[in-house]
Amino acid sequence: MNKELIYKQADNIAESLFEINDWMYHNPELGHQEFGAAEKLANILKEHGFEVEFPYGGLETAFRAEYSTGKPGPTIAILAEYDALPGIGHGCGHNVIATGAVGGAIALKNAMEELPGKLVLMGCPAEEGVVDNAGGKVILVENGSFKDIDAAIMFHPSTGQHRLGTSSNARYAMEIVFKGKTSHAAGAPHEGINALDAAIQTFNGFNALRQHVKPDVRIHGVITEGGKAPNIVPDRAVIRMYVRSIDADYLEEVVEKVKNCAKAGALAAGAEVEMRQTANTYKNMVNNQVLSGLFKDNIEALGESILPPAEHGAGSTDMADVSQELPGIHPYISISSKKLNGHSTDLADATVSEEGHRGIVIGAKTLAGVAYDLFTNDEYLAKAKAEFKAYKESKE
Repeated sequence: MNKELIYKQADNIAESLFEINDWMYHNPELGHQEFGAAEKLANILKEHGFEVEFPYGGLETAFRAEYSTGKPGPTIAILAEYDALPGIGHGCGHNVIATGAVGGAIALKNAMEELPGKLVLMGCPAEEGVVDNAGGKVILVENGSFKDIDAAIMFHPSTGQHRLGTSSNARYAMEIVFKGKTSHAAGAPHEGINALDAAIQTFNGFNALRQHVKPDVRIHGVITEGGKAPNIVPDRAVIRMYVRSIDADYLEEVVEKVKNCAKAGALAAGAEVEMRQTANTYKNMVNNQVLSGLFKDNIEALGESILPPAEHGAGSTDMADVSQELPGIHPYISISSKKLNGHSTDLADATVSEEGHRGIVIGAKTLAGVAYDLFTNDEYLAKAKAEFKAYKESKE
């Protein structure tokens, strides 16, 4: 069988993929709340002969779809994400990720009835760190959902040009709550304890700390609560924030320094402080070069060009935790020729554009092609596993 049959199958279901993609755009759901998206994705997989477990892995909006003819072979997983951002919707394009992934799985299954091994489409919720207990893939890794997977592949939308996957930052997400005492801000300010002052002093500490950490470190956050009225001394202030670093071990060191900034801010204002981790810690992404090479070959076979990896990615993803457990990739497929900022309404709008729809089909065909190569040529997977083993040994 040549890959033209795979491409034809992807084209055959394209309109159904666009319909789900656009529904997700108009009905964005935050992490762990993606019931509508997960159901639609699971249902179309059922319609095309996949066995679906939903919910899955202890997560209400995770699912696992499998197709196997019983013939011996590897287990290859295509991963889907489908959570949105607050106030922006699908400004990270997870609707494109989901429909491209599902399209790739269906196209390969429909074209390859004598599949030697098992094809898995794993629905992974809550990649964005904006909700408590975010990091669906971290949770799925920890509960053993990837133990039987030989390789995991996915893509992420971007703009400009297609690009191979690069590294990512490890990330720690936290909430800092300051507690003070209300009082009349003009009549008796000396009797109040200003929780907002503690938060502001904490940010001043962050700004001073940035000079004394490695250049790759990112410390950023927002004050989500800072008082009710200007004539009342604020008795509560809340910071939601991330700390990122290339090195997961160094990240732990920086997080402790960040916590000390919060303690110092509270001490300066006379407030109390409480801190908690809000999302699972993400590791740094390791793109398997053998799999990246297959992705490059398959997207170029479609007449597309793709750039080499960027030097380093500043963002973070829970796909990184998967890549630390087995061979995986996280490349980028363009959905707009214009350069658009991620996590923006402009990028969300691009997901339902003609170029956005084209990116879904390119992603589906490319993922299906990579999986086909892994199923039909044992040498590719052996090399990918050897590369992964060498990486893990280098870290011991």
